Amino acid sequence: MTDDQPANNNNTNVEDDVTATRSSKTSESNDEFYAYEPSRLLKSYHNLRTRIKAAQEKTSHPQNKAEKEDHAPAAATTTSSKSSLFPNLMKSPTKTAAAVGTSFHHHENSQNKKLVVAAIQLTASFSSNHDIEGFWARAKASVVAAAHSGATVILLPELFLGPYFCQSQEASLYGLADPAHQNFVVREFQIIAKQLGVVLPISFYERHNNAYYNSISMIDADGSLLGIYRKSHIPDGTGYQEKFYFSPGDTGFQVWDTMFGKVGVAICWDQWFPEAARSMALMGADVLLYPTAIGTEPQDPTIDSSSHWQRVMQGHAAANMIPIVASNRYGTEVLLQSTTTQESGTHEHYEEKQRIRFYGKSFVTDETGAIVKEAQDGADILVVPVDAKKNQDTRAAWGLFRDRRPDLYGVLQTKDGSRLPPAASFH
Repeated sequence: MTDDQPANNNNTNVEDDVTATRSSKTSESNDEFYAYEPSRLLKSYHNLRTRIKAAQEKTSHPQNKAEKEDHAPAAATTTSSKSSLFPNLMKSPTKTAAAVGTSFHHHENSQNKKLVVAAIQLTASFSSNHDIEGFWARAKASVVAAAHSGATVILLPELFLGPYFCQSQEASLYGLADPAHQNFVVREFQIIAKQLGVVLPISFYERHNNAYYNSISMIDADGSLLGIYRKSHIPDGTGYQEKFYFSPGDTGFQVWDTMFGKVGVAICWDQWFPEAARSMALMGADVLLYPTAIGTEPQDPTIDSSSHWQRVMQGHAAANMIPIVASNRYGTEVLLQSTTTQESGTHEHYEEKQRIRFYGKSFVTDETGAIVKEAQDGADILVVPVDAKKNQDTRAAWGLFRDRRPDLYGVLQTKDGSRLPPAASFH
């Protein structure tokens, strides 16, 4: 298997090695079902990292043009494989990467300078259980497909390289983190960004000395790194135990001046806070991006927050008159725990510990907050042009930023809304 090939899908045979009772409270298709056990997941990640890093070292100083071109990312080997990975895209097959070939050097995107955003929605349904290979291949193929559909700023979901591993507290999974400068995912997408001529905010698990962060590395269309954003707001609840894995970010909110416009990026839980969106708007963002991993609540699978999730970001778009792009994952991810005993022999047994059904619903808004495109169930790619100059003129005409009163907003710097210093409030 090459690093561009997805792993074989055996999800429909999950019951062969997993003792998992499907909940009667949820309904999900077998082909959207992915199960993983932390130690096996970590082993798969380490295997992938070792292989990709070795390939990167081999091609870091290519001896000739042919060797360099061999390292270009493959979109999909055949039209049929593209159809299986992205069924919603095949309504316009001429726009897929397979139809336009796999030579990406000097891509036209970096020359036309148009801001065209893409929201990529991914699913684990084509990954083998416990395995990360399918996530890797699918993420690369989707970026290629989006670029050849005209996108110049392409957003993958939060922590797209593998399942959402924060369902429970597993200390071994700190091993999924790497320093930013050593991260093979970021390095590989730098190559892809340069070859395609696109801007890529890449989500990854960052380790910096003894601190761990949920981070974004912003890659410009020439492959250069513009900087890092570390997730500011860290959730902690059943199924979303991120405080165990991540420290609160220390970068502050970031807006990057890319080749196609000024892009602000915040991560998942950040999207529920209007202060984050307003901060990036004040910093001149032309568009706000939110890579996400959100779905059902394990303690009560009947809760559906998808519409609320969309509306809160639609409000940010409307209040700031800036388009918003949100990319989520789709499908059921099941966390397993081993029940293997000495009596089991060499065959491993697992039982379900917890599950989340990620509801997708990725979307793109216009500057008024209206949803202009929403993803279908499963894997999908949304491509939407943004007229940043027109939006800027409209925003100025409305006077929303002209009429702001920052001198009255000091209460926002408090936790409880008190206008008095803590010591004085008791007198």
